Amino acid sequence: MEFRNRKDELDITSENPMVYEDNVVGWYDAINNKIMKSRETKSQALTFFINRSKIGIAPIDKDSETLLSQMEHRDRYLPAIEKMAEKRKCEWLTVRDLLKTLSGEEKEIAYQPNGKPYLSDCSYHVSISHTNYKGVHDDHLSGYVAMVLNEEKEVAIDIEMISPRVLKIKDRFLTEEEAKSISADNEIIHLLLHWSAKESVFKILDTENVDYQSQIHVSPFKPVIGEWSRFEVHETRTKQQQVFCVHYFVHEDYVLTVIG
Repeated sequence: MEFRNRKDELDITSENPMVYEDNVVGWYDAINNKIMKSRETKSQALTFFINRSKIGIAPIDKDSETLLSQMEHRDRYLPAIEKMAEKRKCEWLTVRDLLKTLSGEEKEIAYQPNGKPYLSDCSYHVSISHTNYKGVHDDHLSGYVAMVLNEEKEVAIDIEMISPRVLKIKDRFLTEEEAKSISADNEIIHLLLHWSAKESVFKILDTENVDYQSQIHVSPFKPVIGEWSRFEVHETRTKQQQVFCVHYFVHEDYVLTVIG
């Protein structure tokens, strides 16, 4: 992967202050150290900037009462969640709590008829994703939510829990060329990154009847684990036939892809 020296061309920073170095590799290392340390404390939410987009990943590890107690406008949320099961309440409230962390204030999330989220005050373009554990786990962590905000342009994000389940559906979304490029050493990770990237492209296209196998194409790449990296994806669904730069990160629990 080629790293550029101009910060405005590839802006990936953490929320915490860090010294920017002329050597972007060193700059990436500083961010990746933060990510790796977070593995020791899964309850820590992560926040980053990529090309002026604000990105957040938060564990779903608090009960609904704890999450509500952190909300300034608690009463506003009660009618929306009163009929939800506890697990769904926690997921829903964790999304709002993460939005507050990224934007600095509580904001209302509304939804278009097709389910696409937007902020009622139109202050940011927003994309949201969540993933849940399948099965029983020893801790209180039930999954993660991810969000990206950008004031100027459309964005997309997708998070997928690492699981061999993707092996069962790979023939539905991989092209023949993509299948040939899958790493034998990291097959599940590589497959999930393809799936997640196509999910992110689908979200940003905001178009019906998108065929993941024939209309979204992932350029060959070697998956990098434990640090931010990127690859290209192009679509043939629209007249524009756009090419997207997909940033990604492979955590011990999940893979994350972002366009923005």
